[in-house]
Amino acid sequence: MLYLKLAWRNIWRNKRRTLITIASILFAVFFASLMRSLQEGSYSLMVDNMVSFFSGYGQVHKKGYWDEKHINNSFEYTEALQQIAASDKNITASVPRIESFALAANEDRSKGAMVFGISPEEEEHIMQVSKKLQEGSYFKAEDKSVIVAQGLAQFLKLGIGDTLVLISQGYHGANAAGKYPVVGIAKFPLPELNKQLVFLPLKEAQWFYAAENRLTSLAIMVEKPKQMEGAMAAIKSKLSEEEYEVMNWQEMTPELVQQIDLDRSSGKMMFAILYVIIGFGIFGTILMMTSERRKEFGVLMAIGMKRLRMGLVTWVEVVMLGLIGAILGILCSIPISYYFKVNPIRFTGDMAKSYENFGIEPLLQTAVDMSIYFNQAFWVVLMTSILALYPIYKIYRMRPVDAMRT
Repeated sequence: MLYLKLAWRNIWRNKRRTLITIASILFAVFFASLMRSLQEGSYSLMVDNMVSFFSGYGQVHKKGYWDEKHINNSFEYTEALQQIAASDKNITASVPRIESFALAANEDRSKGAMVFGISPEEEEHIMQVSKKLQEGSYFKAEDKSVIVAQGLAQFLKLGIGDTLVLISQGYHGANAAGKYPVVGIAKFPLPELNKQLVFLPLKEAQWFYAAENRLTSLAIMVEKPKQMEGAMAAIKSKLSEEEYEVMNWQEMTPELVQQIDLDRSSGKMMFAILYVIIGFGIFGTILMMTSERRKEFGVLMAIGMKRLRMGLVTWVEVVMLGLIGAILGILCSIPISYYFKVNPIRFTGDMAKSYENFGIEPLLQTAVDMSIYFNQAFWVVLMTSILALYPIYKIYRMRPVDAMRT
């Protein structure tokens, strides 16, 4: 306790030097935390795009569907399946879908399209089609109409009220053909989806594909990503492995996981370079402090203070400065990160196009996670604590007479 009191008094004897040291550590933690927050925010946005715009956190399929995505690999939507999803408190929504492909045509133009049969109300938990409408209105469960993605509508020259012709193959080879009025045009941030999506009410899609009460997937949503593993494990335990397959978003999109892991590895190299720069900055302030206090150290040794105690007090001083700077750095970085999470920057022009080419919404968004700030503060404080051994080394090599002549 005595050493803490001595260290606290010592660091405020020279306020200018103390403020410079604290400022260097503060900015180190601030910039490291902000960079990490931006990096994790970009990963979170990529996952949210995939989860919220397409897959959900997990899906239930018929065994073998993921390897051969065909309408014949559909399953019956029983009450037991509905109850399994409803019985888990971590699951916020289970969204039934029937997905297949069809030839979409209008007048003299046609194009392959991905047809989604969705439950209008339940799909609002994932794709939120109603919020992405650019024109027209959302359909109801009993309607016999379609919503077309904006890119596909432009290619087929479709407008509200026009008729879209769909031709495909239904369940067990049944003919699938229908004409549907376009009631809405929706825009999706992922360019590939925006060029090929067609939405039908679930009941109408089941009729179209001659797949009454059948689904190709049951998408699962949880409140927090950390709850995903528990929810998927609970569903697996209640379903027959020979009949169903339960997959999380990581298993369904391994390329996205690999992309994030690769980027995270390259990010570690960037942070290593950043920490080297930060280390030199902090070491410079420690050198300045040691040089300025050389005469003081000489006098204390001359009057009988042991080198070990002097070195320990000096080390505590530097560590204390590191803790103060780290705490202030955390307090400064959290509001900035939170602001850009709530108000992300939307890119435009060529920058937006480059983002969209990678299937990412053109946003600059941060992540707010306390582990980000504490991890950066920990490494900076640890580095400061190691660099603080330098004054101890100088004290042990110092000759009192030479020091007092400085």
